[in-house]
Amino acid sequence: MQQSKQAKPLPYNDPAHWDKMVAAYEAQSQPFTTLFADAAVARLPIGPSSKVIDVATGTGAAALAAARSGADVTAIDFSAGMVARVRAHGLPNIEARQMDGQALDLPDAAFDAAVSVFGVMLFPDWRAGLREMARVTRPGGSAAIAVWKSADGAAVHLLLSQIIRRLYPDTVTPMPVSGLAELADPTRLGTAVVAAGFSDPDVTEITHDFKLNVANPADVDKLFEFMPHWSGLDADQSAAVAHALRSEIEQRRVGDSFAIPSTALIATARRP
Repeated sequence: MQQSKQAKPLPYNDPAHWDKMVAAYEAQSQPFTTLFADAAVARLPIGPSSKVIDVATGTGAAALAAARSGADVTAIDFSAGMVARVRAHGLPNIEARQMDGQALDLPDAAFDAAVSVFGVMLFPDWRAGLREMARVTRPGGSAAIAVWKSADGAAVHLLLSQIIRRLYPDTVTPMPVSGLAELADPTRLGTAVVAAGFSDPDVTEITHDFKLNVANPADVDKLFEFMPHWSGLDADQSAAVAHALRSEIEQRRVGDSFAIPSTALIATARRP
């Protein structure tokens, strides 16, 4: 058997990577992440007179949820492609801007509420991202931050990681970004939110199923190349993991759908 190689992380911190993923992300991920975005935004005391910032908006799940409340939303992302997609919704109460969430080009205390759904946790300097959210939130304002409860994320990433660890517990599979692991614990998440400048954190869990379409086995195989753990396996290991995944799908599928339970932590807090 060949020596396993070091896993190469996906280029999460490259805007061009996300530019290429806009259509796929909106089709495959947004229906799932919207469930969590709606839950996070519902925890914010916002309405028609509110000003809200959505940090790392992606294709706009949280921004759209906040806009439905009547709030004026500023949706920011470092990916020009993601920003263009949010603008394409054409909603008058959403302004989408390309911006680095670690250094927001926005004034202090400009917003009544700040939200980030699976965004800040991916930043190279996620602490700076949280601090910037606090800086632009007015005193008395609020925030909601959603992260995955597992350091392996959710959906197919989570399932594949579980299978690899079950089969090869000694395989080195470093995570691409530190925020995923650091914020995946309720206590550490609450502590980080306070350290950023918020107060009175409250962390709740919410679980939804990611429903993978398994009608075409070839489509399932294509998922592997996007997984950060996959590149750390040799040929024999890759074949064994793929076989284990297909076996699990066959055992648990319901028709053409395969459910992967995924849990998020949603931290809400106040700006003192």
